[in-house]
Amino acid sequence: MALDYGHKRIGMAISDPLGMTAQPLGFVPQDQKAQEHILEAIQRYKVEALVIGYPLSLNGTPSQMAQVVERFGTSLKDKSHLPIHYWDERFTTAESERLLVSANIQRKKRKEVRDSIAATLILQGFLDSVQSK
Repeated sequence: MALDYGHKRIGMAISDPLGMTAQPLGFVPQDQKAQEHILEAIQRYKVEALVIGYPLSLNGTPSQMAQVVERFGTSLKDKSHLPIHYWDERFTTAESERLLVSANIQRKKRKEVRDSIAATLILQGFLDSVQSK
């Protein structure tokens, strides 16, 4: 399962059982129950590992948001006991927006699915890197 951590929403994506393709799984609002909802999804989908988008600056160094994401990842690891993998998320939100615009998705609807599509791009990048090894 992959997560795209944001200030308002956390996008989610899940892979197929063989770990070859990523599919969007929606989002959870960024609130006090966000981790609870994610933990429920982890159980429901029998998740074996988490991939969390890691915010890097354009020059490849961790951004200011990276510490927040690391705290979030550590908390999820403590609660889920799953391995956590951080994955470069540069441009995933912009790429998901571009894909949605090119598919003529209305602005309101794009806002609802953008974070989940970004999580899907994060997960697919991770899966592709694992498969190429």
